[in-house]
Amino acid sequence: MSEAAIVQRTVDMKWQEIKEGLESDDLDAMRGIVWVIKKRSQPSLRFGEFDPGVDEMVSRMDRREVEAYVDNAFATTQDDSELTPETVAGILLERLPSVAADPEHARALIDARATSPKAAADEPLPEETPGEATSPSPTSNEPEASTSDSSPTSSTSPLQPSTS
Repeated sequence: MSEAAIVQRTVDMKWQEIKEGLESDDLDAMRGIVWVIKKRSQPSLRFGEFDPGVDEMVSRMDRREVEAYVDNAFATTQDDSELTPETVAGILLERLPSVAADPEHARALIDARATSPKAAADEPLPEETPGEATSPSPTSNEPEASTSDSSPTSSTSPLQPSTS
């Protein structure tokens, strides 16, 4: 949460705007996220010193995001009689696998929804293999060592003498 707050202040965007910006490849949002991740290994890196090339930063959709995107796309065929599942599948196959963290999962999901959109949406999706991350940058519930010398944790702070 502290890193999210740092990114918000640095790029002058609210967290929801940053998340939406990642979906639309907003350069400020992407730069802020990549910068704060790089600061984990390079604590002295200043935002002004971090200026990656436009094509050096990419965002990828995890399995859950791909599934929601595909489901929403195929749902449009129910409201539009001219839009067929085959047309939606063709459109999705042109772009979605290239922005998915797991392109094969995206292709398989699109193919399944195209053959039977209603039945495929109700079927359980294949489970991930143990140890497989759902995101290219997985998070952990385990605490990690601080990368900042200016904000020691209770485990690294020296004990202070009692005043009582």
